[in-house]
Amino acid sequence: MSVYKPRSRMISIRLSDEEYTGLKSLCSATGARSVSDLAREAMRVLLSGASREDTLGIRMDEVHSQVRNIDRKIEELSARLAPSGPVAKPN
Repeated sequence: MSVYKPRSRMISIRLSDEEYTGLKSLCSATGARSVSDLAREAMRVLLSGASREDTLGIRMDEVHSQVRNIDRKIEELSARLAPSGPVAKPN
């Protein structure tokens, strides 16, 4: 993915190990490529004036959609793995 607007400014913040681990987990959950991308997107939301509740609602909708997809895939896999006939009990 190419950068449309060159980035010439940099900020630096210090995080605890727990904060950084939490951000890395959030990257995985939201599909962000890096902590920097996640932070940049969060700043864009703040600068655009969207409320935290609006953003949280959007993220929750995304999480619910992903959970529904996972549930569907689990059901498909279960159906494939289920025996087609009655299961004999071991003696």
